[in-house]
Amino acid sequence: MSGETLRAPRQQLRRLRASAFDIALDFQGLLKSASIARLSGARRVFGFSQDSLREPASRIFLSKTIQIPPKTHVIGKNLMLASGALGIPIPESAEDFSFPIGTSPAHKAEAASVSNGNFAILNPGGGWPTKLWSLERFGRLADELWSHYGLRSLITYGPGERELAERVVEGTRSGQTTAVSLSLKGFYELARRAEVYVGGDTGPTHIAVAAGTPIVGLFGPTEWWRNGSPRKEDICVERVDIDCRTDCHRRACSNWICMDMEVDRVLQAVDIRMGQKLVSAPS
Repeated sequence: MSGETLRAPRQQLRRLRASAFDIALDFQGLLKSASIARLSGARRVFGFSQDSLREPASRIFLSKTIQIPPKTHVIGKNLMLASGALGIPIPESAEDFSFPIGTSPAHKAEAASVSNGNFAILNPGGGWPTKLWSLERFGRLADELWSHYGLRSLITYGPGERELAERVVEGTRSGQTTAVSLSLKGFYELARRAEVYVGGDTGPTHIAVAAGTPIVGLFGPTEWWRNGSPRKEDICVERVDIDCRTDCHRRACSNWICMDMEVDRVLQAVDIRMGQKLVSAPS
């Protein structure tokens, strides 16, 4: 532990204590987040009831808890905490959710510079190896989207993911696939223009949900009902025919089969989500 590392918490604590907080809300349900909320000096610290905490031991730092119904989407869960702590009204259904994100003309121009005509967004990246779908299958899906819908595929990637995107492009035959990397707000504007988005449980998927993009999610070790799109029309493709643990949240697995979904299944989900029949390839 370097001196700089040891000094940082003390500096942050001084910054916290410089303000007089009345209430602190712990949306993460972790020991570290609850302890920071308590160290803020807030007279009341609100968090989830013990059965809804990611780390139940963090309950010791909370002064008041909010009960959450089982299998509540994380957006609804956090809204319920805010409502219970602050006494404010919240949307009653996912159709009433709104995610206003301010963008500039520069962000719109950034999206326009990489998009031309109708296109799909395919995002092969993810924070955990166990969340990743096969790069080869992403490439085959891109070819199928062009063949069946005339949709070009933009393979989006973030820091450290360029090789993943390029391997997807290299695995296609149609020549209608491009790897692109944008700023977060540029990606938001791009997602607003897309016909459909396909990706796993990762940040760009959540941004695409916020943008209102039609979503086909590819989920394995994490729960669609919790982390996926809250909209009922969006679709999750997942393995329901396996006898190993599901929703296990494992970042490494010796029996990694939960993300073993065939391209045809994903294409069918795209077909349903887009609400149209397959069409012939463009001339």
